[in-house]
Amino acid sequence: MSIELSVVIPVYCCARCLDRLHERLVAVLAPLTPDFEIIMVNDASPDEAWPVMCGLAERDPRVRAVALSRNFGQHAAMTAGLAEARGRYAVVMDCDLQDPPEELPRLYAKAQEGYDVVYAKRKRKQHSLYRQTMARVYNKVLNLFSPHRIDPEYGSFSLIARPVIDAYLGIRNHGQHYLFMLHWLGFRSTHIEYEHAERGDQGPSSYTLGHLIRFALDGLFLQTTVLLRWIVYFGFGCAGLGFLGVVWMTYKALTGPLLPGWASLGVLILMVGGVLMISLGIVALYIGRIFEQVQERPHYVVAQRVGGGREAT
Repeated sequence: MSIELSVVIPVYCCARCLDRLHERLVAVLAPLTPDFEIIMVNDASPDEAWPVMCGLAERDPRVRAVALSRNFGQHAAMTAGLAEARGRYAVVMDCDLQDPPEELPRLYAKAQEGYDVVYAKRKRKQHSLYRQTMARVYNKVLNLFSPHRIDPEYGSFSLIARPVIDAYLGIRNHGQHYLFMLHWLGFRSTHIEYEHAERGDQGPSSYTLGHLIRFALDGLFLQTTVLLRWIVYFGFGCAGLGFLGVVWMTYKALTGPLLPGWASLGVLILMVGGVLMISLGIVALYIGRIFEQVQERPHYVVAQRVGGGREAT
């Protein structure tokens, strides 16, 4: 059977809302196209999400449940779901009902106009003030260093056509950022605006401060090398200041005695030494990412699949 639309849902700590998510998705997708599938990817969720997903897959043949062997992260789970998707189009969305399934017809309608990528832009975020602040800082820093500017109101909620799916799966970067890669790929794109829903009774977001910091570092060091160029520019700037300092000291030595300045000299040495250590640290992080990349480990490992004519494997 030819699949028109695949819905890819990374699942983590959302067992309580999966039944409602499935019910709302079916209510929206059934009138839209009879040829759809729902792919739920369990990213080693610590709650009872997997048994719920298996139950949905057993009751509804249009649902497929995929379990990763461990927690690989949201973007790896998205990639795993897209690799399983057979549809002409794929929608990527969160499992916590903050991305309303009722917006899928609008995404699909835009795709029918000829767009390969349709982003969903949030009119208003329903995250906590802390989460919104961290996200705003992260996006500003990422946009500062990235040649591809990403609107901070965009999330993973989006629709992509089959050529985009295939091109995305062809990227072999470890820790790749979904939105950044879509922007890098290009393709004809547009967006819709929607109201970001309340999280409800699923509990707080699983993104802790540590997760956000690690995610930000991955965004900086895996998606762009502009920091390395900035180090070079800063090095030239320091060299220029040093040259001006030599000119100034030569002038003072010729026109009069030099002023004592051992304290300021010590501070300057410490500052330059600190900058050098930071620069070496940044270079070391890039080298570490190169080491991870050349190992050619898979982005994720699938432990089980249920549904789609398959028993648990």
